[in-house]
Amino acid sequence: MLTRGAWSSKAGFILAGAGSAVGLGNIWRFPYMTGDNGGAVFVLLFLICCFLIGYPVMIAELTLGRSTEKNPVGMFNKLSRGGRLWKVAGGLCVLSGFTVFSWYSVILGWVAGYLAKTVSGTFTAQLTNAEIDNVFSTFVSNVPVVVFLHALMISVTALVVSGGVEKGIERLSKWLMPILFILLILLAVRSVTLDGAIAGLTFYLYPDFSKVSGSMILQAMGQALFSLSLGMGTMITYGSYLSRKENIPASAAWITGFDILVSILAGFVILPAVAAMNQSYAQGPELIFQVLPSIFSSMPFGYFFGVGFFLLLIIAALTSAVSILEVPVSYFVDERRWSRRRSVSIVALGAFLIGTPAALSYGGVDFLTQIPGLTMGFFSLISTIFGDISLSIGAFFISIFIGWIWGVKNGLGEIESQGNAFGLRKLWSFLIRFVAPITILIVFVYSVWSSFLI
Repeated sequence: MLTRGAWSSKAGFILAGAGSAVGLGNIWRFPYMTGDNGGAVFVLLFLICCFLIGYPVMIAELTLGRSTEKNPVGMFNKLSRGGRLWKVAGGLCVLSGFTVFSWYSVILGWVAGYLAKTVSGTFTAQLTNAEIDNVFSTFVSNVPVVVFLHALMISVTALVVSGGVEKGIERLSKWLMPILFILLILLAVRSVTLDGAIAGLTFYLYPDFSKVSGSMILQAMGQALFSLSLGMGTMITYGSYLSRKENIPASAAWITGFDILVSILAGFVILPAVAAMNQSYAQGPELIFQVLPSIFSSMPFGYFFGVGFFLLLIIAALTSAVSILEVPVSYFVDERRWSRRRSVSIVALGAFLIGTPAALSYGGVDFLTQIPGLTMGFFSLISTIFGDISLSIGAFFISIFIGWIWGVKNGLGEIESQGNAFGLRKLWSFLIRFVAPITILIVFVYSVWSSFLI
């Protein structure tokens, strides 16, 4: 008989949940989004969205998962009693997890490659911006290298997930998450003590409310969903391994808090360093791979700062990749009754095949770099559809389902089982029924409009 597995302890679950939420969204995406959107005022809006949208949806996902002990497809199928629409919603969550993993592993491979470059001393010499840009473009267009790193990172992630919930995912998180926090704190201390860092701290900590715009609010909402790994069933899946004795709102608060803390610390690592080296905050996604290396080559003890940073980034990305892979794996274990090893092998192989075109879309293959008829390459296309849009759809259906279909009464019954009190029950009921679905729908419309219609 197949066994699904379970978390061995509350601390193990919280660290694994934090590992799922903490990833590239915190250390790569949050700093450049903050830089692009005016600094401290974006941070404030992000925090508001995490508490008013992210935290309620996380409680919902954990509750739905624990109540059924199922993956997203099994959960929707069981609680909707076979409703076709909800089967599709569950399938979208699993498909999103599978597809996100396929391109997420490409970036994870880039991080591994840049860690190797930094350790080997590539950025110890003071390079010009043009030379730094050339290092990146040459690296991402090197077909054998990027495909090998893509395969390597998929294999490492698959090895962890094949170990199961307790011996694989939980064990990895218990080791890596404390290391991640130690590295973050050390790097943040180094960054804020650089000469000239005060300008970056001012930008990061003192909000200018004149910069607030509708676009900024929507991007803060989207960042909250992406950062907390909501909408693709990771927390439903992790919640399905959760003991009935655990307090769901408290666990969700710990995970949300850890996620926010890592994002804030990542800002302290990057933005003061950018200011100290007289670089622009608004560098966009290339901040990590094209701007920071130039900073490392110029700053005192930049070699150690660079090695520590890319080590930090690969730890964060790996713990997230593990949780993302677990979503489709749990589907095949639950619904198809496959063994865990067989499920991991087939999903990993499929992700490698789907992700390879994404790995080749930065100069490796011209057709994939610029898709005819679109203003983006294959990587941007697949990450937009299955990274922004699909997560919004998934989170929308989850909030609608627990708020109006299965019902907040049933949700509260599961949350408060075993005598666990929920002091925010009325506020959560209001947020999950009204605030979350409306705002998530707005994010979805904005994502489609900004990506394909302008």
